[in-house]
Amino acid sequence: MTTHRYLPMTEQDQKEMLAAIGVDSVDELFQDIPEKVRFKGQYNIKKAKSETALLKELSRLASKNADLKQYVSFLGAGVYDHYIPTIVDHVISRSEFYTAYTPYQPEISQGELQAIFEFQTMICELTGMDVANSSMYDGGTALAEAAMLSCGQTKRKKVLISEAVHPESREVLKTYAKGQYIEVVEIPHENGVTNLDALKAEIDDQVAAVIVQYPNFFGQIEPLKEIEPIAHQFKGLFVVSSNPLALGVLTPPGSFGADIVVGDAQTFGIPSAFGGPHCGYFAVTNKLMRKVPGRLVGQTTDENGLRGFVLTLQAREQHIRRDKATSNICSNQALNALAASVAMTALGKKGVKEMASQNIHKTQYAQRVFKDNGFDIAFTGPSFNEFVVKLAKPVKEVNQKLLESGIIGGYDLGRDYPGLENHMLIAVTELRTKEEIDNFVEELGDSHE
Repeated sequence: MTTHRYLPMTEQDQKEMLAAIGVDSVDELFQDIPEKVRFKGQYNIKKAKSETALLKELSRLASKNADLKQYVSFLGAGVYDHYIPTIVDHVISRSEFYTAYTPYQPEISQGELQAIFEFQTMICELTGMDVANSSMYDGGTALAEAAMLSCGQTKRKKVLISEAVHPESREVLKTYAKGQYIEVVEIPHENGVTNLDALKAEIDDQVAAVIVQYPNFFGQIEPLKEIEPIAHQFKGLFVVSSNPLALGVLTPPGSFGADIVVGDAQTFGIPSAFGGPHCGYFAVTNKLMRKVPGRLVGQTTDENGLRGFVLTLQAREQHIRRDKATSNICSNQALNALAASVAMTALGKKGVKEMASQNIHKTQYAQRVFKDNGFDIAFTGPSFNEFVVKLAKPVKEVNQKLLESGIIGGYDLGRDYPGLENHMLIAVTELRTKEEIDNFVEELGDSHE
């Protein structure tokens, strides 16, 4: 195996390759393409540079990014700046994990299979559910797949989803729903949580699922105990999208009778990385085990009675009875699931609880500082690590000023919610210090009404 980062091609290499396939020039390779449709001009790209000059230019361009090492971030909205134990990068960089693909051959894939099995186990413990799959592409995909499973299970074509669910996840759901001719009804929020009266007015025997987020997009804690009987009134399914870190302190959705719990494991060991790739999770009750999209790793014993792991429940509609498929997901996000598993293992049960608690305490401190400085906190009620502040100026304008001071500001809710213009969604994780929070509020200055 070569140790080169890339393989250069010399003119001699090119001549030898052309000779091996029996042509005189590269142009000959394109002789089947009519002359009149071939591009004859020059591409609008820069001329090639030497390696040294190229590295300098790329470093200069990269330095323009507002990264989380140089800037203090109060931006969340689904992607968070959390502590990542150093061991995470060490483990996922090992070649046996880094280059692994689908573990179809259990006799040579025990390490990969066990890593996935541990991920599934920890997700079940956090969510309070019976079964979890080997992971999904991200939280938005997992949520849309949960809706499709619900429609397939109930044979209904209507889904109710709270407006307090992540706007991008709702858009992914609508994209899925269009091809399946499924009606998506959005339930408005009131004071930052799902309006239960509006939900009751829409629920009927045509509804396949009720979908809420916990904590929701505004950081508020939805009353799952009150939502569950409404969702199940006509035997629809109750789907909860949940931040797994928050479940270190919050009562898990499984304890409230959720049928499907989904979410994004980015909070554990996965860097923000410009919004991806992340790692979705998908957990269900035993009743729905055979309808889960993607794949499951199960525990077994070999002929000698030793513990082993295999892909299980794989004779599925996606592979054989395509006309009955409820999903086309046939893969998983194994490397990032491993990162999440390593992070959760390194933290341990007490560490996850402590990390989640710090998110709550630091958010409460930030809210007090904002209030003391004359800012209006938009929604009352318990929250996890996000809250909404009302500003007197456009959020985009405020964020530009903050960036000049080395601060990445919060999310502009006016982008997604009419009526919430000039409202900023602020995330405070365990990494934010008292000094950073105080400085953030100070930099905002007279931005309040």
